[in-house]
Amino acid sequence: MQKTRLALVSLLTVVVAGLVADPVAAQTSASAELIHGLNGKLLTIAIPVTILVEAILIYTVVKFRNNDEPSPTKENRRLEITWTIATAIILLFVGVASYGVLANENVSYQPQAENAAGDAVDGDPVVVRAEAYQWGWEMSYPEAGNFSTGTKIVVPKDRPVHIRVTSRDVIHGFHVPELALKQDAFPGQVNTIKTVPYETGTYQGYCTEYCGVAHSQMYFTVEVVSQEEYQQWLDEQQSSNE
Repeated sequence: MQKTRLALVSLLTVVVAGLVADPVAAQTSASAELIHGLNGKLLTIAIPVTILVEAILIYTVVKFRNNDEPSPTKENRRLEITWTIATAIILLFVGVASYGVLANENVSYQPQAENAAGDAVDGDPVVVRAEAYQWGWEMSYPEAGNFSTGTKIVVPKDRPVHIRVTSRDVIHGFHVPELALKQDAFPGQVNTIKTVPYETGTYQGYCTEYCGVAHSQMYFTVEVVSQEEYQQWLDEQQSSNE
């Protein structure tokens, strides 16, 4: 019994230390910040519930392991009301926290974020068109000269980015895990995904829908640079395509 208590105390100590520890890793984008923040909130609920359930289970197994004549359980209305209310509170918290993230335009794009003229409300975003095909990608900048960059996307740090995802043939999937970006690419339909990159660097992207024999070759990169580097790169691309 003492070993069981020691194990429970050790587990609880590790969990509490993990909850109070301040994460040192910077978030790579607005989308990643929202999603990882929601995961952290849900863990603060899930971990204590898990520990409570496991503690009751272990206690029950140890206490009644030699009980050869178990008696039937008795109704306890107070206990039933308590866990019903507790469950409702937990589900309400999860629902409110999840809605606050899922309703954000950097996670689920809202067409209402544009005015009647079709201009973005957040001002001066970088617009990239990501067109998938069997078996590759064509990235272009329709509002900056409509030049193509193949499988490479270059965007500036700390500036809104709108990626318009579509397909030429079959269903594909646009996914950049480190930036928490994911959107389906349907033929004849444009789905826009929005974010704000926070950290410079090169991030790997790939297709997430099995689309044929060369599906595994559908890689692309997203390079986040400073505003100055982006402007220089943009000028070079525009001059070379004139």
